[in-house]
Amino acid sequence: MNKSWNEMYSIDVSEFCDERDKIKYLNWAKCKKLLHDNGAQVVYFEPLTNSNGSTLFMSDETFVDKDGKVNRCYEVRVKIVIDDLEFVQNYPLLNGNVPVKDNSLNQLRLSNAQARAFVKGVAIRTGLGFQLWCEHDETTTDDRTPLTAGDMQRLKALAQEEYTRIVAQKKMSGEDIVNALGLASFDTLKGKFAQFDELQKFILDLQKL
Repeated sequence: MNKSWNEMYSIDVSEFCDERDKIKYLNWAKCKKLLHDNGAQVVYFEPLTNSNGSTLFMSDETFVDKDGKVNRCYEVRVKIVIDDLEFVQNYPLLNGNVPVKDNSLNQLRLSNAQARAFVKGVAIRTGLGFQLWCEHDETTTDDRTPLTAGDMQRLKALAQEEYTRIVAQKKMSGEDIVNALGLASFDTLKGKFAQFDELQKFILDLQKL
């Protein structure tokens, strides 16, 4: 392929794109076809394997998420060949912009991540489709994890920790805290903690509808 990076970048790929969640993306097959249409003779990618022979790469260290589930950071790596150009591209396992976790790993998600690694690698190294990444990069746009009903219990635990800290460090009694917060009674204070349980149940009930 003799075209420069800027020449490939200038190609409007939007008409070849599919859409997910109102975001355009170029699938791997159309990406390969466009490379051939623009002079490439040989185009392919193949998954790389780790020392255990698996195409799934993972961190040695585990981490515990906000719901108490143990996970690792997962990614795939592919070798990309475009004529005499050969390179490796990695890509995290994502569901939209949410990291894939242990309980939702499957071969389809591995395959999807490998295809996305190919398209991203092509964009970086050749320029083809790179404008899509300039407009929206799902790996960096939003790293916030969606809220769940379980967050209510985390907030409740935080409130309890603060209450315990104040009692221990500031030597304040329950009545002292009630007066400082301007609450009607100690029962009102206990009711504040009960609201976390009520909100969690409300969220779970809504999700069942």
